[in-house]
Amino acid sequence: MARDIGLLILRLAGLYLALGHGLGKVMGLASGQSRFPEGLASMGFPLPGLFAWAAGLSELAGGIAIAVGLFTRWAAVFPAFTMFVAGFLRHNAGSQFLSWLGIAPASEDSLKAWGNPELAVVYLLVFAAVALLGAGRFSIDARLGRR
Repeated sequence: MARDIGLLILRLAGLYLALGHGLGKVMGLASGQSRFPEGLASMGFPLPGLFAWAAGLSELAGGIAIAVGLFTRWAAVFPAFTMFVAGFLRHNAGSQFLSWLGIAPASEDSLKAWGNPELAVVYLLVFAAVALLGAGRFSIDARLGRR
């Protein structure tokens, strides 16, 4: 029972991702007001508009599916990958970690330009755990007999 409640609590992070990040991205992309594709282009992504939509939908649809526990393991893979890209490619989490340890110091300007990777890394870890563990008893997957 405690495991299932713990998984439900982890899965609720999906709802925050969907409403707090994915919905805004998708609405901005749909209205043509988003600068997200330009950000992806500056990171060297080919077809930045396509990747922007993929990221926004993985956060919105994936987050909702995780929260309700529908196709949970697969649904968690997509936003986990999106958070990996955000944390390690956009925010340079690896370089920041090495800088914090004093192994490979980074300038203050670099650290400021990279931004904070913390939220993306936390989401990555939560969704990786959900992908590995599944939805638990309190989910649509459990009601439908999926594991």
